[in-house]
Amino acid sequence: MLERVMRIRGARTNNLKSLDVDIPRGRLVVFVGVSGSGKSSLVFETIAAEARHQLNETHPPFVRNRLPKWTRPETEGIEGLSPVVVIDQRRIGGNARSTVGTVTDTWTYLRLLFSRIGSPHVGESNRFSFNDPAGMCPACSGIGEVVVSAVDRFLDLDLSLAQGAILLPGFGAGGYWYNKYADVGGFDVDTPLRDWTEAERHALLYGGEHAARLGTRLPKDYQGIVERFERIYLRTRDHLSDRKRRVIDRFTRSATCPECHGDRLHEAARTATVLGYTIGEMARMEITELIGVVEQVTDPAVAPVVAALTERLRAMVTIGLGYLHLGRATTSLSGGESQRIKTVKHLGSSLIEMLYVFDEPTVGLHPHDVASMTALLRQLRDKGNTVLVVEHDPAVMEVADQIVEIGPGAGAEGGQLVFQGTFEELRAARTATAAALDRRTRIADDPRAATGAITVTGATRNNLKNLTVTIPAGVLTVLTGVAGSGKSSLAAELVAQHDAVVIDQKPVSTNRRSTPVTYTGIAAGIRKLFARHSGLPAGLFSANSEGACPDCKGLGVIHTDLAFMDDQETVCETCQGRRFTDEVLRHRVNGLSVADIDDLTITDAISRLPDRQIREALRHLEQVGLGYLRLGQPLTTLSGGECQRVKIAKELRAATEPTLYVLDEPTTGLHLRDIGVLLDVLDRLLDRRHTVVVIEHHLDVVRRADWLIDLGPGPGRHGGRILYEGPVATIEGTVTAAALRDG
Repeated sequence: MLERVMRIRGARTNNLKSLDVDIPRGRLVVFVGVSGSGKSSLVFETIAAEARHQLNETHPPFVRNRLPKWTRPETEGIEGLSPVVVIDQRRIGGNARSTVGTVTDTWTYLRLLFSRIGSPHVGESNRFSFNDPAGMCPACSGIGEVVVSAVDRFLDLDLSLAQGAILLPGFGAGGYWYNKYADVGGFDVDTPLRDWTEAERHALLYGGEHAARLGTRLPKDYQGIVERFERIYLRTRDHLSDRKRRVIDRFTRSATCPECHGDRLHEAARTATVLGYTIGEMARMEITELIGVVEQVTDPAVAPVVAALTERLRAMVTIGLGYLHLGRATTSLSGGESQRIKTVKHLGSSLIEMLYVFDEPTVGLHPHDVASMTALLRQLRDKGNTVLVVEHDPAVMEVADQIVEIGPGAGAEGGQLVFQGTFEELRAARTATAAALDRRTRIADDPRAATGAITVTGATRNNLKNLTVTIPAGVLTVLTGVAGSGKSSLAAELVAQHDAVVIDQKPVSTNRRSTPVTYTGIAAGIRKLFARHSGLPAGLFSANSEGACPDCKGLGVIHTDLAFMDDQETVCETCQGRRFTDEVLRHRVNGLSVADIDDLTITDAISRLPDRQIREALRHLEQVGLGYLRLGQPLTTLSGGECQRVKIAKELRAATEPTLYVLDEPTTGLHLRDIGVLLDVLDRLLDRRHTVVVIEHHLDVVRRADWLIDLGPGPGRHGGRILYEGPVATIEGTVTAAALRDG
């Protein structure tokens, strides 16, 4: 008989305290709890990790060796698992060839449609693929863009040639190429370029006809700066060094391919039409518009293709992505958009009894749009699947069949099952989530006075309708609107037109050795602290030096290559994972060995380490609600929201002069209880006369804004307009106003 529950016994991943829990199968179960309580440790690193590992074990060794490796969680046992699909917030790969169409397979159907009924007939569907040599534009290799010289960055017009006016490496005074311009007799090397004639500057840059117009002053074989730069840096086929890549990044920009005009395809594919539209024109249509066009195709020969394509496109509209177009690069999608794109693939699946795991699926969604996501979650459940969701949004909790709360606190104070039941039962419980559900932030009735103004002029990025917007300085401004309304585009224009510090959710570090200890720079302070108390050299207390365990070299683990099997990582038997020699571990400060420091949470370290500089370096991380992180926790394990708060903490330490800060949904990953902590942090920035602009959907943050800019009214081409500018208290007539009223 099929097991109707998943039984987890003795789960000890990260901070989980031998947790036992039974989770019903075939249900929508939402996991809640304060940030750092252990929700993700249970759902992703225990349940999903074990399901993935067991599925991998069903393959032959040859296949297993080419699959991702999943570390088995530390538990006494897990029963009742199904094959798992994890739909997280990680952005879809940064491949320039990846588009919304390719990642959702809609481009495959569109290619098939054009290859069968396109006129004139071009050939098989690969002739419409920009990732196939048979279909890609030869000028841009199917990218749709080419790298061109950013000529405006080549020269400093306020300098002369002798002073280094040519900014390209090797072209300035004393550089390898300098004499090709300074010694040809046609240019005044001591006069600032701003005082040259336009003809002289063009001759310097472009040579050719421009050089000929200067008469006999330049040699016949003279080569302009632009041509020489492109020959050296852009026409070489060899492997580019890091130095060359840095030069290319600095002195070039991307431009639309002049041959295919961004369609990515060769000429034959660009001329074929269906219903009078080329495939490139269809790729640029918003999905909602494209559905209407595709449905007009009535040829019975392609009826199955039309049906499959229409179904996939409608699924994208259902989850709030109808404003996208199939040609949109996946690198430009937000984390929330990426998550919803991944979900589309599974809507048409006929598999049942699957286990779907979601990480905050409402990220990036306006409260008005959350219903579309909850409908999707229920749809997956109703098809016979189990859906597990880590979420903080009450609207998702409300539709759950069951809620599991992990807590009661964060870090060492979490890791326990504190509630399991329905949403109604949760509201009556005494947990952190229950208390937060009854708490509501008041609308700011006494907003701060602006200290100046920052103006964005003529903004036309993406869907913006030539906007000119004034943002008050010295206050908290929140940009609101439905997903795709233009908030991120307006923020990008603000950053492009003014100096700003962008605090986003990209990883803080890609190095697994990077921890709060290394990030805050307290490693040296800790070594000195132990040196003072022991009388020994500070270097002895470094895991990368003479004090390290000789067998594991200070790593604490031993890696063993088992050929076709998973690499084995075992705790070092010599030091038991402590990384140091016994001699070093004998010396203590406040009862702690140097190895014990890594296991301290930031909050614990502030209270237990007798060093003022160490405490001050850590205090800002605690102030942004990250006191639960362990000092030795790799920063690569942090969520997007945690990474963003780490960056905020860094700014709290470093910021002095009034600065413009732009934040992208800083509430991501935050429990309702912790929103107040974030708002207090933003208040500290504002108290220091900084300007803070936030893209946000969370109503508690919107209510605390001094100034609100609401965009819309819809997504994509239906948005890009300013619907409201002013104090929060007086907004009316928009979906944001309705959400504030009803929420």
